[in-house]
Amino acid sequence: MQEALTEILADLQRGVYVRPDDSSVASFVDAWVTAIEPTLRPASHYGYARNMRLHVVPYIGHLKLQQIDAGVLNNLYAGLLREGNRARDGGLSARTVGYVHTILHRAFKDAVKWGRISRNPCDAADPPRSSSTARNQFVTWSPAVLNQFLTSAANTNDRYLAAWELLATTGMRRGEALGLRWADLDLADGAASIRQTVVCVNHQVQFGTPKTAAGTRRVDLDDGTIARLKSHRHRQLQERLRMGEGWRDHDLVFSKVDGNPIHPERFSREFSRRVLRWGLPKLTLHGLRHTWATLALKAGVHPKVVQERLGHSNISITLNTYSHVTAGMQHNAAELVARSIRNVH
Repeated sequence: MQEALTEILADLQRGVYVRPDDSSVASFVDAWVTAIEPTLRPASHYGYARNMRLHVVPYIGHLKLQQIDAGVLNNLYAGLLREGNRARDGGLSARTVGYVHTILHRAFKDAVKWGRISRNPCDAADPPRSSSTARNQFVTWSPAVLNQFLTSAANTNDRYLAAWELLATTGMRRGEALGLRWADLDLADGAASIRQTVVCVNHQVQFGTPKTAAGTRRVDLDDGTIARLKSHRHRQLQERLRMGEGWRDHDLVFSKVDGNPIHPERFSREFSRRVLRWGLPKLTLHGLRHTWATLALKAGVHPKVVQERLGHSNISITLNTYSHVTAGMQHNAAELVARSIRNVH
């Protein structure tokens, strides 16, 4: 009794005393998810709420908020790694569990600010770390395979040919390409300005803006891609004439036949169907972005240029993501500099 009283007095002196509260984690999460909605982008808020609903509340939602400590969280993370994905009868990846930890850290940080708990238990927890090796083991295509894909799309008069080519030659994100408007294109100057994106929130298509300042950027286009976009423009105008009053004008470069935005998930499925149909090595749509970056770095494009074209907020993201590529460039650098030294006459 005396120990408890001493601890309370010490907390009062430090200004961290919190009254005992029987509120559950589930009730706090419910209030928290509602309160933070104005502070987040719609897609981020949906992701936070979904992860809490699927991966937190079913496991620790019944516990009192003030009962949560590092041990409880570590047990939660271990359980999620082991059997967290009940729908697929398997555990979650370390990366996904790490994201759950990130969400919980923000939630408990807010709980401290709201005077519900005295300290953030996530600070002492040990979330799993996904290794850089695992993160960088993504699949890319060679120039020959990528050329084969684009050639097959051209030969079949693929309606999405210009979109595939734009993604392949710029490294744009899916949502950036689908949100691109004709007003954002300057085909005479050969550039695209990324100002709008298409996102999927609870399976519904919405327009958004780039997440970071670096995401809002200018991307120069090559002559071949410019020509392809001009042909695509002509095709779209024909579709618009056929639709008549049924056309919905969002000024989108890539749209459904009625002018409405293309659902991002459907767009990815269309890409995967073509890869399978044409017998090419399996690749996700996002793999086109990785392919562009890998080919650019191998071709000697400066990492800073790659960073700016990809819209990474800083160059360390680019270097860490593609460390397996830049590591291979070290040998070339060693030979190049040594040769310049030894060949002085």
